[in-house]
Amino acid sequence: MGLTRREFSKLGALGLAAQMLPEVKAEAQGGGRKVGYCIIGLGRIADHFMRGVQQGSTSQITGLVSGHRDKAERIAAQYGVPASSIYSYEDMDRMRENKAIDAVYVALPNSMHAEYTIRSAKAGKHVICEKPMCVSVSEAEAMIAACNAANVKLMIAYRLHYEPTTLKAIKMIRDGVLGKVQAIDSANGFNIAAGEWRATKKLGGGGPLMDVGIYSLNATRYLTGEEPEKFTAVVSTIDHDGRFDTVEENTSWTMRFPSGIVASCSTTYGASMQGYYKVFGSKGWLEVGSFGYQGIRLRASYTAGGRGTPATNVDETNPELDPKQFERQADHFTECILENKTPKTPGEEGLRDMQHIQSIYKAAGISFG
Repeated sequence: MGLTRREFSKLGALGLAAQMLPEVKAEAQGGGRKVGYCIIGLGRIADHFMRGVQQGSTSQITGLVSGHRDKAERIAAQYGVPASSIYSYEDMDRMRENKAIDAVYVALPNSMHAEYTIRSAKAGKHVICEKPMCVSVSEAEAMIAACNAANVKLMIAYRLHYEPTTLKAIKMIRDGVLGKVQAIDSANGFNIAAGEWRATKKLGGGGPLMDVGIYSLNATRYLTGEEPEKFTAVVSTIDHDGRFDTVEENTSWTMRFPSGIVASCSTTYGASMQGYYKVFGSKGWLEVGSFGYQGIRLRASYTAGGRGTPATNVDETNPELDPKQFERQADHFTECILENKTPKTPGEEGLRDMQHIQSIYKAAGISFG
């Protein structure tokens, strides 16, 4: 999957300085200073994360990696990053010498996640990598191995695992409020604009399943607490307007879990599809609308007793505003760094989604990776 230089070309020598990690960790833990993050890639998602860090009290932005020096300098001025902590993709391995940087946030196109995670690990920096983790199972395994070898932490940016409404939905299911869960329905998608890197095999690694369908896939896993074991899937492309020359436009799939729960999911790049999931149980149902950055709504109706028992109804919306989810995510990883804890969403969480995406594509007759 070779890229041109303009597309963040495959870079050469990888820096090896994991031996410096203990010193970096010790300084991060001492003196009560904030944990410093270097942002790799200064696109839209990075802006949300940086604002989340700035809004919190445990972390700070201490480095930037970009192919556009002028843009990086503007952002550096906004977050108080010194010019000496601005790096290009070619020289970012120098950050191993920068003790103000404890961790990196990889916010690049999907096909670049593996390379820059591995390079950052070899520079002795902890890594938060955006989802999807990468574009193949083998890349995910290599990322985990590199971080383990360098003794740094790897967390995949599944922000909803730290969001209160999502956590409440999970607790309600675990507490048996819905009775025995039977089925889950979920969808997520949008009408993608022409020229988006996400709709290219080279950079995105696949179609909407990789970008927004992964929300539905991951949700079925955290809602059930199980891993799917059987898959069916179909794909289609309806709009032949040049946007989908290398990837599919639509994907729908079903999964069966070990307990017998069945899930049906759809994702698209061809229409506005408000993200949601709905869980059906023997005592009622639960629905969470939106996988977005704010305004997540939980609705539910269930009966605690037998037939004829009045239903309990829930309808509430999390009032937190963007970028609170990113603040929570950064705070969690900072805590893991300072207290030597394993992140709630480690590399293995991303690997499992990669394995399941591979199974979905295989069921649809499409090669993956």
